[in-house]
Amino acid sequence: MVWYTILIQQIINGLALGSVYALIALGYTMVYGIIKLINFAHGEIYMLGAYFGFFALTIFNLPLIPAMLISMLLAAIIGMGIERIAYRPLRNAPRIAALITAIGASLLIQSVAQLTFGASFRPFPQVIPFQRIQVGPIFLTNRQLIMFGVAILLMVLLHLIVHYTKIGKAMRAVSMDKEAALLMGIDVDKVISFTFAVGSALAAAGGILVGMYYNRIDPYMGIMPGLKAFVAAVLGGIGVIPGAVLGGFLMGTAENLVVAFGSSTYRDAVAFAVLILVLLLRPSGLLGKRQNEKV
Repeated sequence: MVWYTILIQQIINGLALGSVYALIALGYTMVYGIIKLINFAHGEIYMLGAYFGFFALTIFNLPLIPAMLISMLLAAIIGMGIERIAYRPLRNAPRIAALITAIGASLLIQSVAQLTFGASFRPFPQVIPFQRIQVGPIFLTNRQLIMFGVAILLMVLLHLIVHYTKIGKAMRAVSMDKEAALLMGIDVDKVISFTFAVGSALAAAGGILVGMYYNRIDPYMGIMPGLKAFVAAVLGGIGVIPGAVLGGFLMGTAENLVVAFGSSTYRDAVAFAVLILVLLLRPSGLLGKRQNEKV
């Protein structure tokens, strides 16, 4: 296999993985766009979504789509609960307080998940038989196509919600000017809760897709994907929804190219190298706009 075939193969693999990073990054970027908070507990919502899907498939024997919908619903409820209990009381506090709380919430969810589900890996149910598809010298799998297709479908639904619904218009209004939105009669608390719910639901879908793709889940599976999705959000422009999608695809592609042409040892390091470069060269991200902020 010549180098350009390997390149195309890894780009395809990267797009499948990047679609999941994009789903998680959307939660980061929406929350930041609304309340300027980095929700570091978001990776744990992704992990919980995988477990919710696991139990829906194994205990209740549900098909994949109903299991995913239930997982997204439960994750949305937990996301709203975290916002209500951990973040809302600190909304007017210094940002460092909310940031520390987010890290604490992440560690708490990890520990509770380990006590509840156990620390060992669990094999994810193979609800979709593995199939390999060859297109010329390039190989695809049906699971990659499902990952990419489901992610794109959810991104399109999010676009429709944000741009063509009343709650979506309220989200955009709050992200632009929360005080003005309050004066216009918008229920800001409701909008923020809805934002957490949507972001958490997207992360849960990503958790199920990854569990299906890699055939295993564990209580700490959200740490690295959560950090990489955060880097993807920063890369695309934190607070910019199209930027999160672009950043997710770029992160997944970069990771697979490093594995193919370098070493798998550096697959995690590339995310943090990208973060450093973005902060040095373009702190606002690829699609973000420079803003002067008073400190």
